Amino acid sequence: MNEFIGIGKAKMVQEAIRPYLGQRGTAKQPEAGDERFIDVDRLIQIARRQAKLVVLFAAIGLMLGVTRLVFATYYYTAGTSVLIDDNLSRFAGDVSPAPANMESDKKIMSQVAILRSSSLAAKVVDRQQLYEKREFINPPLSVTQQIKGLAKMAMDVFAGMGAQMADADSLDARKGTAVAVLMENLRVEQQPQSFVIDLYYTSTDPTLSAQIANAYAEAYLSDKLDANFDASQRATVWLRARLTDLKDQSQEAAMKVERYRTENGLTSAKGALLSEEQLSDISGQYILAQADSAKALALYNQYKAIVAAGQQTAVDNAATVSEQQGSTVISTLRARYLTVIKRAQEIEGRFGPEHPQAITLRREQDDIGRQIFLELKQMTESYRNQYEVAVSREASLKEGLSRITGQTSAANESLVQLKDLERNAEAISDLYKTYLTKYQETAQNQSFPISEARVISPASPPTEASSPKRTLTLGGSLILGAIFGIGLGLWREIREGTFRLGEEFTTLGLKFLGYLPPIPGATRPSPDDEGKLIANPDVETMRFAVKSGGTKFAETLRHAKIMTDTMLGSQNCKVIGVVSVLPGEGKTTIAANFATLVASSPAKVLMIDADLRRGSLTQGLGIRFETGWTEALNGTTKWQETLVVDPQTGVSLLATPRQVKVFNTSELISGPSMATLLQEARSMFDYIIVDLPPIGPVFDAKAFEPFADGFLLVSEWGATPRALLKSTLEQEPAIAAKLLGVMLNKADQEKLSTYGGLGSSEKLYSRYASYYLEHGEPIMKARGRRRRKARVQLSKEL
Repeated sequence: MNEFIGIGKAKMVQEAIRPYLGQRGTAKQPEAGDERFIDVDRLIQIARRQAKLVVLFAAIGLMLGVTRLVFATYYYTAGTSVLIDDNLSRFAGDVSPAPANMESDKKIMSQVAILRSSSLAAKVVDRQQLYEKREFINPPLSVTQQIKGLAKMAMDVFAGMGAQMADADSLDARKGTAVAVLMENLRVEQQPQSFVIDLYYTSTDPTLSAQIANAYAEAYLSDKLDANFDASQRATVWLRARLTDLKDQSQEAAMKVERYRTENGLTSAKGALLSEEQLSDISGQYILAQADSAKALALYNQYKAIVAAGQQTAVDNAATVSEQQGSTVISTLRARYLTVIKRAQEIEGRFGPEHPQAITLRREQDDIGRQIFLELKQMTESYRNQYEVAVSREASLKEGLSRITGQTSAANESLVQLKDLERNAEAISDLYKTYLTKYQETAQNQSFPISEARVISPASPPTEASSPKRTLTLGGSLILGAIFGIGLGLWREIREGTFRLGEEFTTLGLKFLGYLPPIPGATRPSPDDEGKLIANPDVETMRFAVKSGGTKFAETLRHAKIMTDTMLGSQNCKVIGVVSVLPGEGKTTIAANFATLVASSPAKVLMIDADLRRGSLTQGLGIRFETGWTEALNGTTKWQETLVVDPQTGVSLLATPRQVKVFNTSELISGPSMATLLQEARSMFDYIIVDLPPIGPVFDAKAFEPFADGFLLVSEWGATPRALLKSTLEQEPAIAAKLLGVMLNKADQEKLSTYGGLGSSEKLYSRYASYYLEHGEPIMKARGRRRRKARVQLSKEL
């Protein structure tokens, strides 16, 4: 019969749980649209929850920073600046043009490489005798350097370098060590966009660091001077030898030219051969003679034509001829001729052509014309003579030119060889002059003690340590500690898988009944002999809800009672199982307080300690009994005979002895004897509160499910895993269907506000607390007051 009842109830359970679970039996999840991209309020909540952790690790980081500063070795860095300036060498030679950017960068990097070279470091070591200073070779080391040194020493030993360490005290070894230390602590940097190089040296002694930095700059300048002098000296020696060779070569080439010129008759004057000069002169004269012949011919032909045209034509052209040749005779005759013509015309116009004076003037005119004609004939003969002379001279010069040209052609072959010899002699002479000039410049430069670099900022002993930086160390340690704390806090938040808020139960489709604060004075569960957690409640804790009725704890249990009455309706007797998922969540304490609170309504209440393997409820109430109710289930006695009544609350109890080990508990509380017991108890009591074992470890709660009207689930705040509760309810749908609600036990009221959202009840708990006993009178004080009052009452009775 019970099996058929169980099957029917299982079907009812499936229908009842369907609204609370998804299609595949999983709990409902909040819709994605309800989530914001960045929940600022949630971030603030996380910051408030993890603030103490962050502050703790920030303080730890700060302490580590302080510790490091206390035990650290302080280092001081001194720096000097060197300017690479080509203009400094303008006194020793011409200023070279400014190099391109790439070339200048290469030059600066070359100087940086020189400053970092071991040879320059060795010079500094020798000049300052640093190999004799133990504080330089073996300065105090920091913890990190000591660790590195030990590791290196161990590696050297394993590598078989122990024999080499035996010579560590020799002079060469100490110099080598000093050079290595110097190069390790030296830093060379170029200032951006400039020709300035900064040298920094770090040491535990501020004075020594400045001294070495300045010594390094001086050694660099001296090295440049020495390098310039050595280069100039080597160049001078080579140039001197080369000049001797070039001088001999130049003299030999000049002698070859002169011998060849003499042998071939190539006499020269004023830098040119005589034949060449004669040819040049005759050529010029011949050209002039040709011009004179052409000119004489032109004049002769012109005058010849005038004379041939007759006297009158000659007279008419006399003016033109006189102007060209500047002849004064013809000009005079021409002037008289024109005057006579003018006078004759006047006489003829006045007296007529037959006038004696007119006739005389015409005869005079003819006479002057004949004179002009005769003069022109004489000039024609003169120009003919000039033309003949010019032609004769031209012919003579042409003959001389032909003769000289033949001589010059004959000397051209010898002249080509002579030119080649002259060019060779001239090239050697020019090379000799160039090397002579370079030799004189190089010899002169040796006397100029000027380099292309100068110190523009000498080093001074630093007043503050460069390492470690106090502010940076402390700030960095503080920030790193805070970052580690933030990371750990975020990891804790990400790993957070327990229940903190009541709304987390509503997403699973469960009714949340309220928070149960920790009971003052309650002890945490402790492991027994087998390593399992067992509760250690005391009598005051089990009756806290009745004796502290105005607390938040009691108010939540009243809410649970109201919800129980509402959901179970008007049943004459309500069988309520109190369960949890894990042991130690305070289920037994809640069951006892719930029962005592219900009994104060007033109502008849029966408590059953159904946790047969532990008996924590019986132990916590501290009630003496003789027979446990498990004997009634076994049929050895009646259950009424095992009832024990709590004299303080009037609650009846079916106790379980802890000493008796029972292993078939699920069979006992689900068998016919249990059904009979509950059927008879329903007629006697209004409420039956059953303290069941946790759902997770044992099967007892599921076995008792057919007899229960509802279940109250107790979860520990910040301890019950969400995944475990969800999977448990999915595996036990019958129990899930009968859940009346969930209570979060041991909720920290101070931390609870850091989990609640803006406007949630958790945020406003401080305002609600004015209605609870915790606000008017602290619970510990109230508890102490009640204990003192009880002791006074007891003393009066005694």
